Amino acid sequence: MTYNDCSQELVQWFSSNGRKVVVALSGGVDSAVVACAAKIALNDNATAVTANYKTLSKEELSSAITLAKEIGISHKMIEYDEVSNPKFAKNDELRCYHCRTELGSRLIREAAILNADLIVDGTHIDDVSDIRPGIRALREYNVRSPLAELGISKTQVRTLARAFKLSIHDKPSNSCLASRIEKGSIVTYEKLERIEKAESIVKKLFCVRQVRVRDHGDIARVEVPSEDLSKLFDATKLGTMDTLLQNLGFRYITLDARGYRTGSMNPAS
Repeated sequence: MTYNDCSQELVQWFSSNGRKVVVALSGGVDSAVVACAAKIALNDNATAVTANYKTLSKEELSSAITLAKEIGISHKMIEYDEVSNPKFAKNDELRCYHCRTELGSRLIREAAILNADLIVDGTHIDDVSDIRPGIRALREYNVRSPLAELGISKTQVRTLARAFKLSIHDKPSNSCLASRIEKGSIVTYEKLERIEKAESIVKKLFCVRQVRVRDHGDIARVEVPSEDLSKLFDATKLGTMDTLLQNLGFRYITLDARGYRTGSMNPAS
């Protein structure tokens, strides 16, 4: 499917499926493309909603604000604390389900306030094949995914983002900070804070754009894309990283030789 086909189908999807829409805008490229298409199709009848639920990094929240301004879409930030939800904080296989259940209920409320008849997110067709209990939760709240419904892939999403002239067209994928914590280990503010600080340190020290610091208790497992692994082979910088991450509370700092990959905290990985 070409860019023109994708863009026309995506814009037309909104014209055909709703009168007024709420777009869950996370700060990433997928939801940004959806928000842009919604704005084109429905203009002032499109509103972006970003949830600050205390497990997204400050970088992601800032990105969402910037994107909404770029797109020119009405933007609302809602705040709540999912870490205080014991079902979420338990951090079992259903953590994402509990996260998205609460998000879905909040989006329903915002849609009611705005008198919107459609709620959408940025899930694309590639996401559907992954382990995503959060997607199931959002479906239970009738949150729809135009990208997935139209069979649009991540590669096509980036093509659309470039064509829409979005500043984050090449932004690496991200996820909530809780996804870095080993399953079964309770999610706490302290863990989230040290993960966010650790990832910021690695990014700045080695000039890499995508980093995951996986929290295994005393051990910090650092992941960067495989093509960036060679950037970390600097003994002086590695020593600095070791000191700075130990100062955050980690005892051992390791590099994952396989590089960054989604779902690496899942048991099957």
